[in-house]
Amino acid sequence: METPGGTVSAAVREHLRQLCLREFPCGTGSWNKSRFLPRTGRTWRELIPRDEEAVSPGEETVEALLGLVRSPHSPWALLEGSSAEDRFLRELAIQNPLMLKDTFFYSYFRSLRVVDKQVSLVDKDLLKFLNLEELVLSANQIQEIDAVNLPPTLKVLELYGNEIRSMECLCTAPPPRLQHLGLGHNKLLGPLESLYVTFNHWPNLVSLDLSFNDLTDLQGMIASLSTLRRLRLLVLQGNPLALLPYYRGFTIDSLSQLCVLDDITVSPSEKHQFRGLGRSGDLLARQAQLVVTIGNVKGVQDTSVLDPEPGPQGPFITYSYYVTYDFVEEEEGEGSEYGGVLAEIVMPSPSAEQLAEDIPEDVPEEVFEEHEDSAESGLSSQSGEREDSLVSGGSAPLPGVADSAEELAKLRPRRDPRLCPSPGTVLFSTVRKPWTDVIPCSYEMQHTLKDLVPLKAFLLAGTTVTIVEEKILSWPAVLPPVDVPLPAKKGKGEKDKKGKKEKDKKGKDGMDTAGKREKEVAKEQKGSKKKELPKELRQDPPILRVLGSGLVVLEPLLAGEPLVSEVCNFGVIRTLETDRLTSLRDSKNKNKRAKKGFLRLLFSKHLPNIRVRITMVC
Repeated sequence: METPGGTVSAAVREHLRQLCLREFPCGTGSWNKSRFLPRTGRTWRELIPRDEEAVSPGEETVEALLGLVRSPHSPWALLEGSSAEDRFLRELAIQNPLMLKDTFFYSYFRSLRVVDKQVSLVDKDLLKFLNLEELVLSANQIQEIDAVNLPPTLKVLELYGNEIRSMECLCTAPPPRLQHLGLGHNKLLGPLESLYVTFNHWPNLVSLDLSFNDLTDLQGMIASLSTLRRLRLLVLQGNPLALLPYYRGFTIDSLSQLCVLDDITVSPSEKHQFRGLGRSGDLLARQAQLVVTIGNVKGVQDTSVLDPEPGPQGPFITYSYYVTYDFVEEEEGEGSEYGGVLAEIVMPSPSAEQLAEDIPEDVPEEVFEEHEDSAESGLSSQSGEREDSLVSGGSAPLPGVADSAEELAKLRPRRDPRLCPSPGTVLFSTVRKPWTDVIPCSYEMQHTLKDLVPLKAFLLAGTTVTIVEEKILSWPAVLPPVDVPLPAKKGKGEKDKKGKKEKDKKGKDGMDTAGKREKEVAKEQKGSKKKELPKELRQDPPILRVLGSGLVVLEPLLAGEPLVSEVCNFGVIRTLETDRLTSLRDSKNKNKRAKKGFLRLLFSKHLPNIRVRITMVC
């Protein structure tokens, strides 16, 4: 197949060539030549082929030839989805091929569909189609149209999925009889576009589709559309202006003659509900509002059951869980409180300079540089993987100076790309919560945006929701004292005892009340030192692990849906072993064991999931 020449007329000629109207079984040739040979007493113009005439040997009848193009199993059949005009031309090329001349084509076609043919130019040869009423040039590469080359007989013009940036080119000489104009999925942008949809340019326009462009001026657009007296069908969804909370009501009240808006019939109740809103356009805020709600997180394993019991020298390990999502960057005042929950913007991981400040001053510089490269091989935060424990046992000694530098370098986390917001967005997170079987997020945040074009791009791309586990290791800031028996002090009781021994040689054992009290106090102090936890702890940088991540599609909001609600399932990450350990730990805490509940844990599948709702505020 040859590549079309880039013009509409070239694409039409290429299409006619592919129909093979002059090749078997169409056209004239050895398969039907006797039907078209001139005879005595008859001129060529008077020649009318008749089916009842005898067919010469080696030729085919008209019925047989028509059967070849009509049968779906024939190699000469048209492709599936071919238009009725194509089938008519193929049969006409068999029944009367002599009619197929250029003059016939230019007068025959009332509809031309040139879709996805890489057309970039509407040339003047299109004016040769004298009776053309419908022209469909969708999914091409048209940036501008010279309206002078459009036939004045056009009633329907569709230019969906092109690269048109302004309607100004169509308004130089618009077809006066045009009733439907389709310009959806183009690149119309700017407040001046409202100047080109007035009655002066389109006096007979009944249907207008400007969906999925970048139009933002709702008030200006509606003011111009109100001059179109015959307008009954309007499609503006997919534009940034359709994200305004009062868009539908303002449009319905301003265009009282409208019957269908965004493929939804305008009901009498809507007209009554929004009565008077069109006169308040200047008082309405030109900003979009969306509410993000995050519910409960279920099915997350309790990682703490796999860690050993901490000793007096640490580390003391704490786990917390939260959910992140990215959202388009807002204006000033981002992160304002809504519904009692404050959004948290996730900051980047600590830099090397910040980590270096935590290293003791007496650490040699060579030691730090020696372990600098080990930061790149830090603990991975990929989903489903468990970090290697930094503790070998509860009685491990506190790391020395060199060990501290090495451990600190290892703890420097490698940033997981799923925890980095995409360009033009900000990462939000819920409040960190400890582990429970059902982790309640109870998160609700209202986002208010004035710049609607980036919001449209964000809704087309969607948002990424991620469940994160944060692990923090804490160490005593001061080394706890070693548990060594304290030497007995010589008190008043012992002196009295010694004096008694000297006086009484029989070796009577006895202690006065003061000596007993001193020993008991010393014993209590010794026991309290064993149980008391260090009051001051230093924390290592948090270790982040992504438990699950998924994309939430937000395009339905752009298409007019008021709500997107989705349960994000991230697969099975809880194992039977962790469930068994969790059950054992809970049973120890309660001093009883529920066997039935334990069996249910063994045979259940845990899918970590989270419910996310994003609502357009209307």
